Amino acid sequence: PQLRQAIEECKRVILALPEHSERQKDAVVRLIHLRLKLQELKDPGEDEPNIRVILEHRFYKEKSKSVKQMCDKCSTIIWGLIQTWYTCTGCYYRCHSKCLPLVSKACVRAKVSHQAEYQLSICPESGLDSQDYRCAECRAPVSLRGVPSEARQCDYTGLYYCSSCHWNDLAVVPARAIHNWDFEPRKVSRCSMRYLALMVSRPVLKLREINPLLFNYVEELVEIR
Repeated sequence: PQLRQAIEECKRVILALPEHSERQKDAVVRLIHLRLKLQELKDPGEDEPNIRVILEHRFYKEKSKSVKQMCDKCSTIIWGLIQTWYTCTGCYYRCHSKCLPLVSKACVRAKVSHQAEYQLSICPESGLDSQDYRCAECRAPVSLRGVPSEARQCDYTGLYYCSSCHWNDLAVVPARAIHNWDFEPRKVSRCSMRYLALMVSRPVLKLREINPLLFNYVEELVEIR
């Protein structure tokens, strides 16, 4: 009852605060935490997988033993037959049980919940020097020569990442689609890949405001309009 009361109070606070303000975003994150705690109390204990909540991730212990996955934390193979592993139900971040205490990346779904917007500049590169020659996510040293670690650019953010945070995953980049009608998948970081996957069905792009000229060149858009 106390949790439900706190959730309702949090909802009222969110509605009362200025839209898109930092205080409102913080309140939304708090609401997510409260709902996760309530769900944990509802989940039956013995028949369900173990649950771990870390940095807004909701990790479930996996039962599958035959699947071979890659750990998002240490970038090595998860051997289901002999190792325990967890998957976040929000962003599908996977890792060994031994890597759980080392997880430092917050769940992307929380960002989608209170900051549902795209980067609309095409690969906005600022250079490795602006990153102090460090990975944009984990801050490990990187360079274009691959010493000590290869710097890989994310086509969505324009930033450089180490090989542990950027696995050369491919994704359609919204800015290229909007400005160039280009749907060719580009290499993006793991974090960007998850964010784009969770955002893909959200109606957040006002195309007639962003690029109204596109309607003159793409017949399908005219039909949709």
